[in-house]
Amino acid sequence: MISTLLIKNYALIDDIKVDFDSGLTIITGETGAGKSILLGALGLLLGKRADLSAVRDSSIKCIIEGEFLLKRFDLSTVFASLEIDYDAHTIIRRELLASGKSRSFVNDTPVTLQQLQGIAPFLVDIHSQHETMTVASEKFQMEMLDAIAGNKSILDTFQTELITYKEHAELLASLVYKKETVDKELDYNSFLFNELQEAQLSKIDQATLEAQLQTLQNSEEITENLLRAEQLINSDEIGAIAVLKEARISLGLLKDFSPLYAAMWERLQSVVIELEDIDEELQSASQNIETTPDLLNEVTEKLQQLYHLQQKHKVQSTAELIEIENLLGEKIDVTGSLDNQIAITEKAKISIAKKLDTLTNQLHKKRKEIFPVLKKKLERILLELGLPNASFTLTLEVADHYKYNGKDDLQLLFTANKGSQPGLLKKVASGGELSRIMLAIKAVLAGYKRLPTIIFDEIDTGVSGEIALKMAHILEQMGSTMQLVSITHLPQIASKGKHHLKVYKEDVNNKTATFIKTLTHEERVTEIAMMLGGQNVTSSAREHANQLLK
Repeated sequence: MISTLLIKNYALIDDIKVDFDSGLTIITGETGAGKSILLGALGLLLGKRADLSAVRDSSIKCIIEGEFLLKRFDLSTVFASLEIDYDAHTIIRRELLASGKSRSFVNDTPVTLQQLQGIAPFLVDIHSQHETMTVASEKFQMEMLDAIAGNKSILDTFQTELITYKEHAELLASLVYKKETVDKELDYNSFLFNELQEAQLSKIDQATLEAQLQTLQNSEEITENLLRAEQLINSDEIGAIAVLKEARISLGLLKDFSPLYAAMWERLQSVVIELEDIDEELQSASQNIETTPDLLNEVTEKLQQLYHLQQKHKVQSTAELIEIENLLGEKIDVTGSLDNQIAITEKAKISIAKKLDTLTNQLHKKRKEIFPVLKKKLERILLELGLPNASFTLTLEVADHYKYNGKDDLQLLFTANKGSQPGLLKKVASGGELSRIMLAIKAVLAGYKRLPTIIFDEIDTGVSGEIALKMAHILEQMGSTMQLVSITHLPQIASKGKHHLKVYKEDVNNKTATFIKTLTHEERVTEIAMMLGGQNVTSSAREHANQLLK
């Protein structure tokens, strides 16, 4: 419940602090005194968009702060799901800065507006005539049915399973799409893969092939020059080896005379040996030069095929082609893998769907079973509220798809008159009837679940006399189990409050300001007497007010 509301620099309010308590709290005041300002400030605290024009003095910031006692409510998981620090004594603060920016805090930790809006429904439920239209929504009506039917446990299980079901459905759709894409590309990928495999890329050394081609294309010139070089090195008369051997003999005669000559002889000896090796290699190379056209054609074809593949796949090396070949092989293998994954996911989805169907059947059955009870309770309360012929009819049909709360399509039909065909609430119920239906529903719900603080903004519009007393009695009963705030102009309802707050305006320093105060018993008598008979309070009005308060 809300324990304190602090408002600074908002609309006609300079600085006020309002204390709230458990039970039924009545708020009264003349039209225009500022009751709507109070609700506007509370709305900002609960995450409504800020209207900076409502800031009283634009040079300083506007502050709205509320303290909430949450010990009786298990809201720790709600706070955790919104990533907000939980405290049984929670303080929410909203600031509208002079710069035009807005800031929000929960327990002194900054939060986003979305986070604030996430916890708001669990703290305060405000019902103005505009909000009363929610009673006509299927979502609200289904939540009412489920609360009375005690479906929370089944719904929690259903919603957990539904999340898993949707995850599997999304995964299955993704896998099927991927499979369709892969199937479209399979033939082309297989063609590319086979083409690369036939090239036997792992057995190809591109550099060696290119060197071999160069040799084959110039075999005659190479052979001719090899033979000429071999002849110059090894000719019997003028060959380099023969000349060097003669020089070696001459140095050999001198090597014993000096270490210098010995070193020269050794170096020359090494040159002769190296040259003889070169001569042998020249002979071997000239003998091994192949000049067959078939071999030239074979090497040329291999290289042309390799160049074609490299150009086709926009790469520069055999290694890159082999990598592409491996990737294509993996893509082809994916087809079989996807079929297996699709089968497994589809089986899991069907299994979860069976669980969901079992749960939706349980929900459907319990909703239908509880409706006669709900119908009887609502019609009894509406009878007290001046709608003796009010009647409800429920239609509950199973949809062909899962919704967040099952598979049921709900229509709550209503008629306020005998002989009239029941219709949808939003079409056949007047504003005053919707207000009374909302009160009846909340009164019934209060007996089945812990409701957040409820604020009724003139829910008594259009009622008076005995009906007003009946409505006051219902509000008083609700207030015995929860925190309830009712803004009213009816003395019958005002007299039933456990606490009574009055909103009023005064001129201070040539400026009009709104104030709020808690009334004493005598002040309540005067206030209710004024509500009964106007500003001139008579003794009979005071007597009547005292009777109402008793």
